[in-house]
Amino acid sequence: MPVSDSTDVDGTGIADGRTLGGNVDDERLPINELFCSLQGEGTLAGVPSAFVRTSGCNLRCWFCDSSHTSWEPTHVWLGLEEILAEVESYGVDHVVLTGGEPLIHDRSVDLLEKFADRGYHTTVETNGTIYRDAPIDLASISPKLATSTPTPDRSPTADGAGEWESRHEEKRIDLESLSNLVESTDCQLKFVVTGDDDLAEILELLSALRETTDATVRDEDVLLMPEGATRERLAETRTRVAELALSHGFRYSPRLHVDLWNDAPET
Repeated sequence: MPVSDSTDVDGTGIADGRTLGGNVDDERLPINELFCSLQGEGTLAGVPSAFVRTSGCNLRCWFCDSSHTSWEPTHVWLGLEEILAEVESYGVDHVVLTGGEPLIHDRSVDLLEKFADRGYHTTVETNGTIYRDAPIDLASISPKLATSTPTPDRSPTADGAGEWESRHEEKRIDLESLSNLVESTDCQLKFVVTGDDDLAEILELLSALRETTDATVRDEDVLLMPEGATRERLAETRTRVAELALSHGFRYSPRLHVDLWNDAPET
């Protein structure tokens, strides 16, 4: 679908929509991509799914595989009924609401309620820093580790990390939101792993979360996924990440869309 350049007015990476004739008070969402494909990650990998990708994010991972929703966000403003009609045209039962960070948008809750009313199974892909009371069948939570923080020499833009180095580091983990998410819905904790050093932080975070929440956080709900948005990069990381998952009793998550389509859009 076509997208339009946006202007970052509030630090989340989305414009107010009025330049496209929208109104921030109506039932619209900034949509970067809307397409049908196979779920590429997590426990539902391989399931035909409708993807609704919102634009805007409250974090800035240096390795973001959808930088067109965060570092250099683009979108069009679509009404909720427009989104529903497009999803219905795909003829699938599973919907993935992703981003960016979809839960920064109030209207994401309204959209999820409409999906629930129509009987869709919904996965919400989130960084775990925001909790919303919404009907979610599977929360695919990807807490961001210290190795995700952008630095002056590790940024996808020519301008460098700028103020996002400190902002990202400050906001990347929110134990209260994580606890609310795991208590309210079925979830998987999907960690993007760049190397062996990430494991100590993952184990520390899991321990802290288990002390904070009344929910049971099982090792089988923890997935390790290799960092890499291209086949070449995945070839460098996936074997070691699979070995780490095996040695710690966690699950390994593939990135099927990267294996199948490399870094092509709308996959």
